[in-house]
Amino acid sequence: MDIDSIRSLLLDGWERGITLATDTDVLAQLFGVFAGLVIAYFGRRRFQSMMAAAAAKLTPNSPFARGLDILSALALPLIWLIIEFALLAIFQGVGPPSVILSAVCSLLTAWIVIFIVTSLAQNKIWARLVAFCAWTIAALNILGLLTPTLDFLESLAFRMGDTHISMLGIAKAIVVGIIVLWITFGLSRFLEAQIHKSEALTPSVQVLTAKLVRVALIAVAVMIILSNSGINITAFAVFSGAIGVGIGFGLQKIVSNLISGIILLLDRSIKPGDVIEVGQTYGRVNTMGARYASVITRDAMEYLIPNEDLITQQVVNWSYSSRNVRLKAPIGVSYASNIPEVIALVEKTAAMVSRVLADPPPRCLMRGFGDSAIDLELRFWIGDPESGCRNVTSEVLISIWQAFKDNNIDIPFPQRDVRVEMVRASSD
Repeated sequence: MDIDSIRSLLLDGWERGITLATDTDVLAQLFGVFAGLVIAYFGRRRFQSMMAAAAAKLTPNSPFARGLDILSALALPLIWLIIEFALLAIFQGVGPPSVILSAVCSLLTAWIVIFIVTSLAQNKIWARLVAFCAWTIAALNILGLLTPTLDFLESLAFRMGDTHISMLGIAKAIVVGIIVLWITFGLSRFLEAQIHKSEALTPSVQVLTAKLVRVALIAVAVMIILSNSGINITAFAVFSGAIGVGIGFGLQKIVSNLISGIILLLDRSIKPGDVIEVGQTYGRVNTMGARYASVITRDAMEYLIPNEDLITQQVVNWSYSSRNVRLKAPIGVSYASNIPEVIALVEKTAAMVSRVLADPPPRCLMRGFGDSAIDLELRFWIGDPESGCRNVTSEVLISIWQAFKDNNIDIPFPQRDVRVEMVRASSD
């Protein structure tokens, strides 16, 4: 470009600027934008005080109180947007074009949406995706390219059987999917927290209800996304037979675990917090999922046991109807001991251990006459099997050993007498 062309462009821009600056419609819109900003600036404090008064009546950190806090932080753009929307409706009713008001409304809407998303979203990736979509739509709307862009995306289409799929439908599905999934996961977490707080439901029913609510919300979200993408949902009925066959053959173990998990949650035979023993695994049930149950042992090892195994195998539930568990410990004393006094000492010593229950009290019984000792058996109860059984048995036996040592009671060990006979050979 030469000097004359640049001078011509600058003069043309200057003349258009002067024309816009002296246009009453443009000046009216600018005045409306400035006046809305001033009103919103001075009115935001009253709005914030109203939100604070309403939030004070609610439970702290509740979702409604959090929503009022977000509205209080959005006082300036929210009031400004309401005023600009009212002015935009007036201008459109009178007749003059309102490009400036439309641009300001688009920017304020994007500002509010992005602020709400960044305030609520715990995942920053979701927040950035929603912010990008909001700013893109606002920019296209301001530049007057939103409708042409939508028409262009609609023209990029293809057919899959009777289904019409366009780039606009795919873009809408992506945008709607981001928003719907974000709302779905947030609502699911909120409902699951409320379900777990409910004292009217048992832990197993709480887990089952939370899983069903989450699955239902995700299914609804998928249906909404597919319907917005232009895909006919009834077309999926064609694949139902194939899916059924696949479940019958390839996914039978998974389905069996899912159904077994539902049965366990309904009959409450095993629930989170129970102490169970399955085969060689002994521990506390930490969580129960749709496919497996998590069992944490005393060694802090976490076993993921399939739900089908908990249904088909023998399971020892130490805390099914009661958390009290009776343990046994064999004891041997010398034949020279006073057995009634020894039994009384053993019961008294066991009762002094902190984890041993006083009701029912420890009992010591004589089981028989052994080869080297009189066989006794101590039986005592504990109420916390999740804390371990062998450790409390060891603690009881150590206390009894110390008591025997203090009272001069012998703990015999096997003894053998060896007799050697010498046979002298006879001489001829």
